[in-house]
Amino acid sequence: MKIGVCIFDLDGVIVDTARYHYLAWRRLARELGFDFSPEHNERLKGVSRMQSLEILLEIGGKKLSEYEMNKAAQRKNAWYIDFISTLTPDEILPGVLDFIHDMDKYRIKKAIGSASKNAGIILKRLQIESMFDILIDGNKITKAKPDPEIFLLAAKALRRKPEECIVFEDAIAGVEAAKKGGMSCIGVGDPAILKQADLVIRGFEGLSWDQISGKLGH
Repeated sequence: MKIGVCIFDLDGVIVDTARYHYLAWRRLARELGFDFSPEHNERLKGVSRMQSLEILLEIGGKKLSEYEMNKAAQRKNAWYIDFISTLTPDEILPGVLDFIHDMDKYRIKKAIGSASKNAGIILKRLQIESMFDILIDGNKITKAKPDPEIFLLAAKALRRKPEECIVFEDAIAGVEAAKKGGMSCIGVGDPAILKQADLVIRGFEGLSWDQISGKLGH
């Protein structure tokens, strides 16, 4: 089956905004009276904002009313937006732009599939909105990863079957979502963590589309 669409997660794949999420969640945790470590933050990768908050509260042994949870999530998001307002194109991860430009030779459609509700802001700050054919973000889904909804919506919007799509993901939940959706998945990060992926790369530096498609047998 020829690949027609590549769907990219955003945080940790195209740009590293994980540290900004961490700083905002840690600030909220401290406000609530407990510490939130980088190890704790690993559990939040690829997870929606409210689910992340539920995990944070579980770690801290705290309970909030629905109203208080909504307010806490709003505060976290406001801090996060402050942090990412300083993003520049220089923060795009090494090799990403070259890899995407290389894909253009093969007329492969490109999508962003990110649980972040701020994905549009991030793409704008990085000045790469025009490089992608469609954005499916947290504002357009009802089910968070590992549900495959986000990737299936991208495939549907670009009129491609799931088996014609490759997903690039750095989170376990994202890899699981891609596989549940019937798509090939390339993990970006640690092979020991992203075991379910069809192929794992450390990053995009020095990588070409021919290398990827060859390793996947396309």
